[in-house]
Amino acid sequence: MRDHDLPAPQRRTRGKRRFDDDEPHFLKRGRPAEPLLADPETEPDPETGETWSSWDDAVHGPEPHPDWLVTELAAKDTDLGVLKTGKEADVHLVRRAVPGTDRSCLLAVKRYRDADHRLFHRDSGYLEGRRVRRSREMRAMTGRTSFGRQMIAGQWAAAEFAALSRLWEIGSRYGTIAVPYPVQLRGTELMLEFLGDADGGRAAPRLAQLRPEGEELRDLWRQLVDALVVLARAGHAHGDLSPYNLLVHAGRLVLIDLPQIVDLVANPQGPEFLARDVRVVATWFAARGLPAAQADPEGLTGLLLREAGLR
Repeated sequence: MRDHDLPAPQRRTRGKRRFDDDEPHFLKRGRPAEPLLADPETEPDPETGETWSSWDDAVHGPEPHPDWLVTELAAKDTDLGVLKTGKEADVHLVRRAVPGTDRSCLLAVKRYRDADHRLFHRDSGYLEGRRVRRSREMRAMTGRTSFGRQMIAGQWAAAEFAALSRLWEIGSRYGTIAVPYPVQLRGTELMLEFLGDADGGRAAPRLAQLRPEGEELRDLWRQLVDALVVLARAGHAHGDLSPYNLLVHAGRLVLIDLPQIVDLVANPQGPEFLARDVRVVATWFAARGLPAAQADPEGLTGLLLREAGLR
């Protein structure tokens, strides 16, 4: 795939990146928030199932906070049930509301399991290139001690929170990538913007659940290429990309599930992860009828590696 084969919004501009080089804070690899090693437990009210909002003792998402987000300390959280059970975490639907007012919002709450209870056993490949500042913690993680397993679970949550925060800022400014707003991080619990039907509590569909055709299919592909270019320019690959961790909400393609985000430079397997991401999604789009000239995994992988400065 050559640059001139891409639709106009996806073409590279020689010598100039699509978002300004004088805004380096959007692309620099910031240090992820330090995860708490324990989640402070708050017993829910036995009658209402409510707990006090955990906003006050959490790491918060990018500012300015969205208008819809409830940040009042008087708010209470009510767990409405499980949205999704996954390999390394479960996602719950939570309503955060201020009693006696009409202030409320729905949140998707991702709760990571520790390594003893996860079905995700590929830690070592994804964790290459990640480091913690204290050697004792690094040794514990390497040796998979009980403390180290808890640290790894916290790293998954912290890595996803940091990635979403960075990508949210890029998306809100340039509109080239869409991710859920990362509300807060608290230990191994990550609270995110709920994407879906706020009245019925029904989550937005995954791309794998849809059967787009014609212009809708082409538009979703263009959005996906734009998002992958943003990731590559920031030096990252998704690491586990598939139609099952892409949502379609109000016509927008939204990237989710980013705990295993891969540093293309620091991780020696980075280009392999990137190539696999592209191959999986390109195969899905080609099977739905996207012309092979557009859904060309080799050409797109080459473009992304150039955007990342690796070719």
